[in-house]
Amino acid sequence: MPRPKAPDRSVAPDPAAEHSAEPIADADLAGEADAPDAQADLTNGDLARIFHDIGDMLEVKGELVFKTVAYHRAADVIGRSPVDLVAAYRAGTPPRLPGVGAAISDKIAELARTGRLAYYERLRAEVPPGLVELLRIPGLGPKTVRQINAELGIERLDDLRAAAQAGRLQGLKGLSAKTEQLILEGIARLDARPARIYLHRARELIDGLIEALNDTPGVHSIEPAGSFRRRRETIGDLDLLAETDDGAALIERFVSLGVVDHVVNRGSAKAAVQLLRGPNVDLMVMPPGSAGTYRIHFTGSKEHNVRLRARARDAGWSLSEKGFLRIGEDGEPRTGDAAELRTCATETEAYAFLGLPFIEPELREDHGEIEAALAGRLPSLITLGDLRGDFHSHSDWSDGVHTIEAMAEAARRRGHAYQVLTDHSQSLAIARGLSRDQVEEQRGIVAGLNERFAAEEAAGTAPPETPPEGFRLLHGCELEVRADGALDYEDDLLASFDVVVASVHVARRQSRADLTRRTLNAIRSPHVDVIAHPAGRMILDRPDLDLDWDQVYAEAARTGTVLEMNGSPHRLDLSADRARRAVEVGCILSIDSDAHKIAELDYLAWGITQARRAWVEPAQVLNTRPRDEVLAWFAAKEQRV
Repeated sequence: MPRPKAPDRSVAPDPAAEHSAEPIADADLAGEADAPDAQADLTNGDLARIFHDIGDMLEVKGELVFKTVAYHRAADVIGRSPVDLVAAYRAGTPPRLPGVGAAISDKIAELARTGRLAYYERLRAEVPPGLVELLRIPGLGPKTVRQINAELGIERLDDLRAAAQAGRLQGLKGLSAKTEQLILEGIARLDARPARIYLHRARELIDGLIEALNDTPGVHSIEPAGSFRRRRETIGDLDLLAETDDGAALIERFVSLGVVDHVVNRGSAKAAVQLLRGPNVDLMVMPPGSAGTYRIHFTGSKEHNVRLRARARDAGWSLSEKGFLRIGEDGEPRTGDAAELRTCATETEAYAFLGLPFIEPELREDHGEIEAALAGRLPSLITLGDLRGDFHSHSDWSDGVHTIEAMAEAARRRGHAYQVLTDHSQSLAIARGLSRDQVEEQRGIVAGLNERFAAEEAAGTAPPETPPEGFRLLHGCELEVRADGALDYEDDLLASFDVVVASVHVARRQSRADLTRRTLNAIRSPHVDVIAHPAGRMILDRPDLDLDWDQVYAEAARTGTVLEMNGSPHRLDLSADRARRAVEVGCILSIDSDAHKIAELDYLAWGITQARRAWVEPAQVLNTRPRDEVLAWFAAKEQRV
């Protein structure tokens, strides 16, 4: 029976089950499983491709996000499985695939046992393959893609570009000349955009690969290196370092994983692969006990490593991943009896060999860290454990997913002393912004929750993670700065909030002068405490706001208005260079999750890594302070303005 052909496209993942599909009974499959060589040539990688394709096609059809994501997540699980799934299903011993629901499991069984999947074939008949590519255009959603296809017959990116350039799209209902221009700009960004992924997606891939490889005989440890370990904002290739007694066995396992699309190269100490729907991954093996220089070599930026090698040569050594090799008067490594290789078990030992203290991975960019190390001025970088609360989160009252109570409970179980509820203000209709009446109703809910929290703390029944000062939910809002520069709520209402976080979402194409004026209006308000994601950035998708940053920093420092470092991996705003400059000018920062659901409270960790890249210390971040100090800081703003 022929292998199902899977068009080669690209996307991402998440869990759930596909409830609309009819499960296939084992009895229905018994006869098909006996078909001669029904599926002998399908690998785990082939199965993974097909389930990625299903996720893509469901996205085009406009299915619920949880459903499309479920297929991509299942494809990832299939690709990482150490079990040959086709052989296992045909032998009657199918493994349990973590996170894969019953309906998708039935489809895996059908495909593995019969070589065909009716659901997949039906989708391929309904969805032209090229439409998936159109969804890659920033800002172009499934509904518009389907409309353009249905009314103009467009299936390919080049055809869409030509139609937009010819003005053919503005004839469709709901589409305008402005829409055409935005589509053309999106295509241009797509063409120019390097193939990079977000930090949280890189983390998922790395964790999956390590899990798949960790039990290989001889492996002592596997860890990430490269730009991911330095926590750059986006990641190109992934790098893994493995301490092992049997490099050949690990490399063989690595290149044979089902998530591997193809092998780029392989040798005795290194291999590189291209992942299905993902980046290239380099795996380097190192002998146990000599990891120090390997970690330094494969973590630091090119510029940082050049500086280290120059320092080594000045001391009479050649530095490589394998260690320090003594060099002679001619600058070449010594040979024979004079040869000398020094290895280091840890990075601390390797830096010490160069006369340097340990330099944190996030600083290894040659942005002054070596000079600071020599002068004893390396920063004491902030850690996740330094945070006592979070100034920016949403509930299902606006554009969040979970209830106010659920978000608060999750926050207090993190050991925090406060969480600020900041649902959107009234004019941001797309985010279901709150009216004045809704604000008052919400205030009552917050007060009721805080009464309960206080009673539980007094009775000793609060969660064990609760800090000594207790936990309180603070009532705030994410205040829209309107296109004309006005704030979205009146002063009397703003004065009633515990915390006001302001942001610019609309009219992003205004001039630098207008955008700066709007931001300064918020900073100078006695009621605005924090400027959320100040650059309005969405990494890889849209440019930052064009602001006069020197004015923004100066006014924020003068008024004590907090500038946020937003932990959403799609934003990471402020950028590291802007945050470092803001601190130099005297600004105070916050590190916030901007969580729209419970799981996104974990985004604080990405905000921390961005702050560490900016050389930020705990004292420079307001939400490292106790709740009383934070509220006093905000209350004092009226005197500072």
